[in-house]
Amino acid sequence: MKRVLLAAAAVMLVGGLHAEERVDLSMTNKIRQEAFNHSQVMGLLTHLTEEIGPRLTNSPSMAQANAWTGSKFKEWGLADVHDEAMKEPFGRGWEFHSASVEMLSPRAFPLHALPKAWTPGTNGPVEGDAIAAKIEKKEDLEKFRGKLKGKVVFISDARAYKPGEKPDWNRETDDTLHAMQSVDVPADQKPGDRDEARNRRLQRLAFAPLLNKFLVDEGAVASVSISSWDNGVLVVSGGGSRKAGESVGVPGFSMSAEHYNAVMRALDRKEAVRLRLDSDARFTSDTDQPAYNTIAEIPGTGPHRNEVVMIGAHMDSWHAGTGAADNGAGVAVMMEAMRILKAVGAKPDRTIRVALWTGEEQGLLGSADYVAQHFAKFAEPTDPQEKLLPVFLRQPRGKLEPGRDYGKVAAYFNVDNGGGKIRGIYAQDNMAVAPIFEEWLKPFNDVGATIVTQRNTGSTDHISFDAVGIPGFQFVQDGLDYFTNVHHSDLDVLDHIVPEDLKQASAIVASFAYNAAMRPEKLPRKTVSED
Repeated sequence: MKRVLLAAAAVMLVGGLHAEERVDLSMTNKIRQEAFNHSQVMGLLTHLTEEIGPRLTNSPSMAQANAWTGSKFKEWGLADVHDEAMKEPFGRGWEFHSASVEMLSPRAFPLHALPKAWTPGTNGPVEGDAIAAKIEKKEDLEKFRGKLKGKVVFISDARAYKPGEKPDWNRETDDTLHAMQSVDVPADQKPGDRDEARNRRLQRLAFAPLLNKFLVDEGAVASVSISSWDNGVLVVSGGGSRKAGESVGVPGFSMSAEHYNAVMRALDRKEAVRLRLDSDARFTSDTDQPAYNTIAEIPGTGPHRNEVVMIGAHMDSWHAGTGAADNGAGVAVMMEAMRILKAVGAKPDRTIRVALWTGEEQGLLGSADYVAQHFAKFAEPTDPQEKLLPVFLRQPRGKLEPGRDYGKVAAYFNVDNGGGKIRGIYAQDNMAVAPIFEEWLKPFNDVGATIVTQRNTGSTDHISFDAVGIPGFQFVQDGLDYFTNVHHSDLDVLDHIVPEDLKQASAIVASFAYNAAMRPEKLPRKTVSED
């Protein structure tokens, strides 16, 4: 009998703990109905990607996106709508309108290539002979001194084609979701493993200006790199320099792997490969300019009105596609979540604030700056090399310096893994939030959102919050073709978006924001690592 009573008491205790985590099902139902039956998410995404287009940080299109999203927030009746500048200037704006690369000999053939951001245009068509010149470090420069005048420099190795071993497009299954809930115990790190990514980045940062200047001094016509994906998918990011006063090098292009390989094979056969290139690209300012995050909120109305729940996504993108999945989808979901909350008449206890970030693609710059200005930061490094790195790569970080509003942030929620539906949430090693999130997900189990995993996930803006001890979270999403065809590529366009997935995601984000805003207590926090 004693064992039975103890077991019953334990069940009551667990049930009581879950019962304390109240979910307003009436409000959740209103959110679902508005999201599923009156959605505006695809209209928002269509305008952002097909009317405004790609949104490279500090480009005219990014400024247009800032203005348009702010106007929508005002139209919906949100408060304190404004664009907030990063503390330090980001650099110069850049845009391109057209580009072409043609092989003239040994035969005429169009080559699939696009310019890298922050590289100069060609000022009309230019011609040059191709040369293979893999230049990765300072010691390589002398090998090619005096050999590059009038040349189009192919600076990558050729790469053997590798057929895909996984489906191009996928959704999570019950089995893969179950596997995602397991966490591997980490192995001991070897000395130096922790600094490997940081050191590689430092080396690239230090070498890039040397290579830019070398190519200009040697009289090269242009440089070409190989796309990192096969099957004609063109992955393009940045080159040159966005900083005023630094050498921007020569016109730089990324070329599809199969076309790049064809040029390299012709060079291996000792054939003369002549190219014509045209890049209508330009810098849009002569001096470094600030970059802007767009901010808006629904003010709190209860006892905790001075506390804040934040949701966000990065609005900047690369320029080869239209930034639909990375991360127009996240922006549209966050905008729609705020619209939904206004439409259903939500009166949150805490303030719900949305942030559309800038500079994520260059190292979480917009969100890191916002967190540092408003909530908390680590001491600025004294080493000039460390200052070149994004905040999340700096080591050692030193002591955390909390700001006045550090304790007022209840939570931050982020979407930035493409356009796939939400299947759960990463708890970021915060075990105390797991039972809370499980309760919040229950009303959405029927639309596929079921798991809470203790796994960490990185590489996007919730890290800026998590790094300083603010509960920051990224949702688990179906992959679709995000990491096979779309990410940073010319295929990142509206066709790869599933409207029903964004409707589901919008409802869940709105619900999570509302639940966090209505909890009697803020979400539990982890201990901050200051090493």
